[in-house]
Amino acid sequence: MNRLAGLARDPKIVIGSAITLLVVLLGVLGPLLAPHGEFDIVGRPFTHEGSFLGTDYLGQDVLSRVLYGGRSILLMSILATALGMVVGVTYGVLAAYAGGWVDELLMRTNDVLLAFPQILVALLVLSAVRQPSWWVIVLFVGLAHAPRVARVARGVALTYVRRDFVAAAQAVGEKRWRIVATELGPNLVVPLLAEAGLRLTYSIGLIAGIGFLGFAADPGAADWGQMTNENRLGLLVQPWGVLAPVLVIALFTIGTNLIADALGSHAAQGDS
Repeated sequence: MNRLAGLARDPKIVIGSAITLLVVLLGVLGPLLAPHGEFDIVGRPFTHEGSFLGTDYLGQDVLSRVLYGGRSILLMSILATALGMVVGVTYGVLAAYAGGWVDELLMRTNDVLLAFPQILVALLVLSAVRQPSWWVIVLFVGLAHAPRVARVARGVALTYVRRDFVAAAQAVGEKRWRIVATELGPNLVVPLLAEAGLRLTYSIGLIAGIGFLGFAADPGAADWGQMTNENRLGLLVQPWGVLAPVLVIALFTIGTNLIADALGSHAAQGDS
């Protein structure tokens, strides 16, 4: 409880949570606040007509497109992060707990997966799919995160698997899954929450990058990543078509990074 109270009082977590919550609310409630429809033409392309952010390459309202474009990318980022954390933590804790040749085999396989750049693999996979569904993007991004999460989870778990409380649980005949859940699990929560914050940041960046490269799940819909690609030719004339979605993504990144940094500091203090 004292540790949780310390987390709640940390200025980085308070500020980071406020920023992150603001962007999430913007994505969830944005369509209700938009002055125009998602596809409404409100003026000439790349002008300052419409709302105060002007129009995009088709003459659609930039502010409205930004407000409509957050829900899908945030939802996919959260789902991809959750998938990557579940797969990666399971893999890494299993390697740490098993030890020996099992650990070596699992982690060497993990090293091979880490050698492939995410964005190049994304281009290869999504080019083969041509027009990916949203779940394909979530699946790819989540599995792309798993090897990195596995390495972190294994490193954290290794500091506890040889502790006396784990040996005592094994001595009394506790089942392995119960030892992992009740003995190891609580000690891994804070460090892995920090990793989850970083993965969420990378998820939204990777999904936005996929949209920028033209592989958005719905090419016609508003999408923060896709907006930067659509409006880049008018950057010098009407920059808000590119800057507005980039700034929202940057704001979200700052918020999640503040939380992850604070959680990582508290995890290091707890281990010392």
